[in-house]
Amino acid sequence: MKITIKVGGMSCEHCASRVKKAICDVKGVKSANVDLKSASATVEIEDDSLVTQVKDAIKGAGYRVE
Repeated sequence: MKITIKVGGMSCEHCASRVKKAICDVKGVKSANVDLKSASATVEIEDDSLVTQVKDAIKGAGYRVE
């Protein structure tokens, strides 16, 4: 299952890399692509029960979920 999450607070590629790492550290995430230009993350997860964990990981890395 793929989801797209709007991410606020990213200003550079380092930010995007940090968000991607935080997302990929969530167990059950198959892949993640963070796009700085569109301020979004496209995440492939095993099931929809992981959506909250992914959002919490983004917030934990210091960014906003919009």
